[in-house]
Amino acid sequence: MQHISTAMLMALLACSSCKKESPKPVPPPPPPAPAVKPPEAPNALPAPADVAAAPADAEKTASGLASKVLQKGTGTAHPGAEDTVKVHYTGWMTDGKMFDSSVVRGQPAEFPLDHVIKGWTEGLQLMVEGEKRRFWIPGNLAYGDTPRRPGGPSGTLVFDVELLGMTKAPPAPAVPTDVKEVPKTAKKTASGLAYRVLTKGKGKVHPTASSVVKVHYTGWTTDGKRFDSSVVRGQPAEFPLGGVIKGWTEGVQLMVEGEKTRFWIPGKMAYGDEPGPPGRPYGMLVFDIELIEIKK
Repeated sequence: MQHISTAMLMALLACSSCKKESPKPVPPPPPPAPAVKPPEAPNALPAPADVAAAPADAEKTASGLASKVLQKGTGTAHPGAEDTVKVHYTGWMTDGKMFDSSVVRGQPAEFPLDHVIKGWTEGLQLMVEGEKRRFWIPGNLAYGDTPRRPGGPSGTLVFDVELLGMTKAPPAPAVPTDVKEVPKTAKKTASGLAYRVLTKGKGKVHPTASSVVKVHYTGWTTDGKRFDSSVVRGQPAEFPLGGVIKGWTEGVQLMVEGEKTRFWIPGKMAYGDEPGPPGRPYGMLVFDIELIEIKK
């Protein structure tokens, strides 16, 4: 829900975005989610009477998420996990302290539903447009039970969320048939990077490690699980080529504008071969990348 106000539109991003010292992230993080205002905001909205705990009539899911419809919606369709939603919301801790509110800011938040805390990803899929719902989100579906920063939200959080609208995600690219291993037709570089051109480009100039590039991409693990896609978000990514994982920095320099290439990137050139933070891929990764433009 990880900018409208920067400090904590980032916090609402799932824990999978937390970084270790090591591998740089692949292209820029997905579109930001709502930020959290400082707890001492002077225009804080009063907490609901049932903020301390979910009431007996609240709906509960197997994950521990509890919710109650405050206002029925006018829509009939529910958003999917990869759809982009537009919402107004306010969040409180169970002691009644408000820690964030798009209502106070006077600006709705818009973000891909699969790039926020788990409680939001699950909860908003229960809603329809025009609906307003109160959620009691346990710490394991939010930011944990220990504050990440002094005064930061932790433990069970309570959100009032109004779903104003949604935009369906574009169809996801099909999983490549050669995702499991490098095919014999692929070319290889001295570093261990393997690649195969899928669509020839029209440009003649190659980017350098210091170039800023605009691309569309999708990434899979070798078991065929898609872990990131600018195509599904419907928004190309722009980033400095020297600021991403080594496999990208080397691989995209082999391309020209208009070209689409599949890369098999060994773990040592990505996020390593051992599991890291929850949700971060590891081992060999497969990316389809389309170089749209060399910005500079």
